Amino acid sequence: MTNKLIVGSEEWCSLPGLGLPAIKARVDSGAATSSLHAFNIVPFQRDGDLWISFEVHPLQNDRSVVVRHEALVLEQRGVRNTSGISENRYVIREELVLGEQRWPIELTLTNRDAMGFRMLLGREAMVGRVLVDPEGRHQLGDVEPAQLNSMYEALRTERTGLRIALLASDPELYSNRRLLEEGEERGHRMEFLNVKQCYMRLDPQNPEMHYRGGNVLERIDAVIPRIRPSVTFYGCAITRQFESMGIRVLNAAEPIKRSRDKLLASQLFVRHGLNMPITGFASSPLDTKDLIKMVGGAPLILKLLEGAQGRGVVLAETQKAAESVINAMKSLNANLLVQEFIKEAGGKDLRCFVIGNKVVSAIERTAAVGDFRSNIHQGGSAQAVRIRPEERKLAVAATRALGLDVAGVDIIRSERGPLLLEVNSSPGLEGIETATGKDLAGLMIQEVERKLGWVRSCSTPALVAS
Repeated sequence: MTNKLIVGSEEWCSLPGLGLPAIKARVDSGAATSSLHAFNIVPFQRDGDLWISFEVHPLQNDRSVVVRHEALVLEQRGVRNTSGISENRYVIREELVLGEQRWPIELTLTNRDAMGFRMLLGREAMVGRVLVDPEGRHQLGDVEPAQLNSMYEALRTERTGLRIALLASDPELYSNRRLLEEGEERGHRMEFLNVKQCYMRLDPQNPEMHYRGGNVLERIDAVIPRIRPSVTFYGCAITRQFESMGIRVLNAAEPIKRSRDKLLASQLFVRHGLNMPITGFASSPLDTKDLIKMVGGAPLILKLLEGAQGRGVVLAETQKAAESVINAMKSLNANLLVQEFIKEAGGKDLRCFVIGNKVVSAIERTAAVGDFRSNIHQGGSAQAVRIRPEERKLAVAATRALGLDVAGVDIIRSERGPLLLEVNSSPGLEGIETATGKDLAGLMIQEVERKLGWVRSCSTPALVAS
């Protein structure tokens, strides 16, 4: 009969020396080293030895509990993470309590926000003491939410809501003002971050986001990126850094990039079998005539790959005009799509506002007199409209194809059914809120709350720990 502990794939344990009475660990005999979630890791000297101070969020999906600790560094060790990338981590020794047994183990410190479990128990800590039943969970007992609250209540920071950062360029823009105001109204702490004033520290042990003036941006619960096309590259880099820090974003960097590249987006739509106008793309001016023929000839639409708000879109009414514009653009090394013109649309299209894979509002936009573009920014008008089931399905499918949480999907009605034009990852709110009277800013804030598991009560709002 063995006297070894039998544990499941996840177990509650404690690290009393760190002030952690309960922390859920992922038990992984395939990993050699045990690791603990830590952030704000700062090395310092004490009596000639290397020490570090660090902070821990011990509870999953809950940033309101923060435990700070200082420890002697045993060594710095290269550890390969789940992505196969080697990280140089600090190693400390602490006493582990598992069931009714306790013994010292070595822990590497790393930011595990994106990993879910705040601790990983590796095989070096279990050798000679533990047997793993991979089908079991909480073999040594479970910890109820009420017990956790009692254990950590004194360490829980007072909060009246989430801390949500709006990553954009102009705080006075209607859409940005609405999001800031709506978030504050729902009890959250809203903060405007200018994209160009953010800069980052790339460090596998302690990634950080800094803001102009040297301020370190800490304890942000979520980020809403609303990035102008002119700063797409840098804005996506900043968004990606927030993601790597384990902070939830409402539209991730890669989906934003996909939406901004009209060619890539169109290819993804085709791959997902979504109906759209016939579109062509070529590199050489020698292929211009065949390219025009490919999409049904003139009249046709020409679109710059990175245009926005109706800019960079041209209607070529004749074959000669189309050839002239295409060749002129190519001589300037500008890439553009050639797309069939849907005459029966009559200068109208639909803007469907999608949040969390649901169409929450829709308008029909009509082009200004003498213009073919139905974009409101170009003088068009808008009115609320009830869209058809097939149009709703197409809008949701297009948003999913790009991987977006929030999107403005433009659809055109044709004789062969609804056709997808494009998807905007930072859709404006003014035109559609004015036309429909719907509180879309509030629905976006609610989607942030949903993603974080935040519930609003009559007394104190809180994050729900799982």
